[in-house]
Amino acid sequence: MRLLFRSHMFAFLLLIGAAAAFPGVSYGADAKEPVKEAPNKFDALKRFSQVLDLVERYYVRDVTQGDLINGAVKGMLQGLDPHSTFMSTDEYKEMQETTSGEFFGVGIEISQENGQITVVTPIEDTPAFRAGLQPGDIILSINGQPVQELSLQEVVSRIRGPKGSEVELVILHNDSKNPQTVRITRDAIPLISVKSKKLEDGYYWIRLTRFSERTTDELKDALKAAAKESKGNGGIKGIVLDLRNNPGGLLDQAVSVADAFLEKGTIVSIKGRRENTERVYSAKKQNDDVQVPMVVLINAGSASASEIVAGALRDQKRALIMGERSFGKGSVQNIIPLSDGSGLKLTVALYYTPNGSSIQAEGIVPDLEIPFEAPRSDDKDNPRMLLREQDLNRHLETKNDKKAPKGKNTANDAQEQLARDNQLRMGLQMVKNLPKMSEIKAQ
Repeated sequence: MRLLFRSHMFAFLLLIGAAAAFPGVSYGADAKEPVKEAPNKFDALKRFSQVLDLVERYYVRDVTQGDLINGAVKGMLQGLDPHSTFMSTDEYKEMQETTSGEFFGVGIEISQENGQITVVTPIEDTPAFRAGLQPGDIILSINGQPVQELSLQEVVSRIRGPKGSEVELVILHNDSKNPQTVRITRDAIPLISVKSKKLEDGYYWIRLTRFSERTTDELKDALKAAAKESKGNGGIKGIVLDLRNNPGGLLDQAVSVADAFLEKGTIVSIKGRRENTERVYSAKKQNDDVQVPMVVLINAGSASASEIVAGALRDQKRALIMGERSFGKGSVQNIIPLSDGSGLKLTVALYYTPNGSSIQAEGIVPDLEIPFEAPRSDDKDNPRMLLREQDLNRHLETKNDKKAPKGKNTANDAQEQLARDNQLRMGLQMVKNLPKMSEIKAQ
């Protein structure tokens, strides 16, 4: 393959040389000022071929051409932005499993910024969540191997592993000066993305933990169950939609989730480098559209698809956005399968909220900024409760994260959550009073 490539390159160079040797070649209307030739795009390929040949011949260890080219492709994409990457066959398969099937790991969403592997958010009900990993944590090494020279996908592959096996992470908390070693036992990562709980009669807390293939179906199931449960008390009166620490996921699911609460208007628009990449997603009226008052909770761990939903509901004046400014990932990645089973995740566009605002690096600014306040009581069994503001979601689950036993008083459980979570508590108060507030007119 390499020899064939160089042969073609050599033939091409000969043709160039022959063209230059022929007299009478036109250089423009004015012979004194010849037109400057554009840089030859094949010069870069020639340089790449030369480097490839030198490494194969003289590098201290024997490396295959396939490994060298894969490394070059990974480096090329990694240099573009934190979200574009090359995936080997195994990595591409793992990526597909994260949105459609069960997989094993620790349960964190990560990003690569300036060569650092940063935790965007731990996924609820996972080993990483229970081990105390937090948004903003920097991962320094995995099983003793530094991560500086690893691609994002390589880090993901090393953190994953068989159920019951252990992985050792050295992390640096955002508010700490000393690294900490954390040993986490891998487990099945749940793909249930929607949770629902009655806060008061007619008022429901709906928590979206991610946007996977069944998120919209799960949301509609939760809404149907809430409508059935509240039917005797006048139906659903208000919803607190919780998108805190939701790292995002599938674009089509973000659109369909927003559409469940909107009857018309733009949800999100996508604009790329070329005109044919521009696309506008709009809401359509449906029989099961939800029309009750809404409050949406966001924080620094709300990213990507979460920001699409929050931005659409904010700009359409459909919901009051509360909490803290979101993460700010406003780019769209296409997953492109390659013929050998590998794939590319390539950033192709930026997305914009209905009013034309870009989310990239800016995030969604809440209508009402409410910082999280950690509970004052000390919980020795739950060390995460007294950490910094970014640690927003531990309070949403019971200590053991188990199914509620038969006979448990769910009303008391909801009151405990409200007592421990000032943002959720304020969200409930606001959604109850939105109808009255909408009647207030400025004089």
